[in-house]
Amino acid sequence: MSTRWYRSKVAIVFFHALAWVILFTLPTLFHREPDQQQVNFKAMFRIRFLIFDACWILFFYFNLLVLIPKFLNRKKISIYISLILLLMAAFIAVINFFPKEGEKPGLHREYFFVIFPYLFIWAMSTVYWFVTDKISTEQRMKERENENLKTELSFLRSQVSPHFLFNVLNNMVAMARLKSDQLEPSLIRLSGLMRYMLYESDDSSVTLLREIEYVNSYIELQKIRYAKSLTINENMDPGDNQLIEPMLLIPFIENAFKHGTGTIDDPVIDIYLKISEGLIDFRVKNKFDPANEEIKDRTSGIGLQNVIRRLNLLYDQKHILSINKENGWYNVSLQIKLH
Repeated sequence: MSTRWYRSKVAIVFFHALAWVILFTLPTLFHREPDQQQVNFKAMFRIRFLIFDACWILFFYFNLLVLIPKFLNRKKISIYISLILLLMAAFIAVINFFPKEGEKPGLHREYFFVIFPYLFIWAMSTVYWFVTDKISTEQRMKERENENLKTELSFLRSQVSPHFLFNVLNNMVAMARLKSDQLEPSLIRLSGLMRYMLYESDDSSVTLLREIEYVNSYIELQKIRYAKSLTINENMDPGDNQLIEPMLLIPFIENAFKHGTGTIDDPVIDIYLKISEGLIDFRVKNKFDPANEEIKDRTSGIGLQNVIRRLNLLYDQKHILSINKENGWYNVSLQIKLH
C-alpha cells in the first residue's frame, strides 16, 4: 500500500521540528530586552533556555517512545505515574543548577512553576501517542479488511470457474457421444475460455472489451450445442477502455441458458449491454418453464450466488441488480456505475 507524502518519515521529522521551533520561539515575541544590569547574565540566560528546551524535547519523546508503550499501554499505571513524578522532581533539580541573578542554589517557590510547562509537554506527548496509535490501528484494520476482501474475492472467483467448466464439459461429452462435427471448434473455443480464466481472471480488473470477448466465446459454444433449436438475440456494446471485474457477467448468461432451454417451446434468450457515461446497463432475458424450475434450482445457484456476493463487495453503492420472473420470462437487469 502506498504511503501518503505527509506520512513519510521525512515529512514527520519536518513537522516535528517545525512544531518545536514554533513552540520555543513564541516566548521571544513577548520577551523584554534585558536592562544594563542583566547584560552580563545574557549568556547564562541563553544556556538556561537551551537547557529548558532540550529537557522538554527529551521528556516528550521519552514519554512517547518509552514510558507509554512499556508501562501505560501495558496497564502498569502505578509504575507509570511514579516515573512521571520522579522525572518531574529530577527536572526541577536540573533547573536548580541555573539560578537567576542574586539567587542561591536551592529550592525556590518559582521553581514550582516548572510544573505547568512540564504537565503541558506531558499532555501533548500523551495525546499525540493516543492519536497516532488510533490512526495506526485504523490503518491496520483497513489493510486487514482489504486483504480479507481480496481473499474472499479470489475464493469466490475460484468457485465460479470450476462450476462454469463443469457445465461446458458436460456439453462436450454430449457432442462426443453424438460424434458431432462441432466438437473440434468447440474445443478451440473452450481453449480460449481456459486461457482467459487461467491467465486474466486473476487480475483485479479487465477491460470491458475483453470481458465481452469472453462472453461471446461462451455464447458461440452454446450456439454450436443448440444449433437452430434456440434463438439468441445479442446486442452488446464493447465500450472503450472501461475496466470491470473479470467474469462478472457470465454467470447471468450461463443461468439464462440453464433455465431457458430444455423442454421449453421456442426458447429465446435476449442479451443486451450498453455503456454510457460510465454506466453499464446489462440485461438478460429468457423464457422458462415453471414446471421444471424447482428441479433446476436445486442443482444450480453457485455461480449466481457468488456473482451477487462479488457485486456487493466491489460495487456496494454503485450497482442495482434486479431479478424477477413474469409471464413466463426470467429477467435480469444490472446497472453498474464505473466512476
